[in-house]
Amino acid sequence: MRKKLLSFVCLIALVASCAMAQDANSALRPPKGSQVALVVFEDLQCPQCRRAAPLVEQAAKTYKIPVVRHDFPLPMHNWSFQAAVMAHYFDSRSKQFGSDFRDYIFQHQLEINPGNLRSFAEKFAADHKVDLPFVFDPQGKLAAEVSADRDLGNRIGIHQTPTIYVVSGKPQANPPYVEVTDLGKLFQTIDSVKQE
Repeated sequence: MRKKLLSFVCLIALVASCAMAQDANSALRPPKGSQVALVVFEDLQCPQCRRAAPLVEQAAKTYKIPVVRHDFPLPMHNWSFQAAVMAHYFDSRSKQFGSDFRDYIFQHQLEINPGNLRSFAEKFAADHKVDLPFVFDPQGKLAAEVSADRDLGNRIGIHQTPTIYVVSGKPQANPPYVEVTDLGKLFQTIDSVKQE
């Protein structure tokens, strides 16, 4: 009986591992038409994410590669989930607005708290001549998108923010993605992936 239970547990672990690898392979790909991209899982309240964001932006401009951002709000941060929902609202207006909003939140991160987050979003909206309705997610669709991003990160095995990948669409790339564990080596990692 004990052998059967152990075999069953091993089978479950194998299936979970295969599902995790499949999620990573499908999510960690560059957008259509790009050979290389950066995929970032970030938390808008995370100080490390705030520090990494300008470097990621600089790398994207230097190499002319896209950045795919996923929201991964951590449970210990009391306004990051709501900020991510707001970012998805601005994404729905235009991807550039969503990206600009995330950068704006990072710039003002130390000033923001749960009580004034809405006023920062309103100021951003006014400055960019975008409407921000009083209720901007009435059906909870945007919150579901944020939860889906976080769930994807959990399935891939994200354990910290930011988690940054340099991803390749080249068929010969092995592996097709590389996690950047040292921000100081971001450019070096991009060079390495581009040369493969």
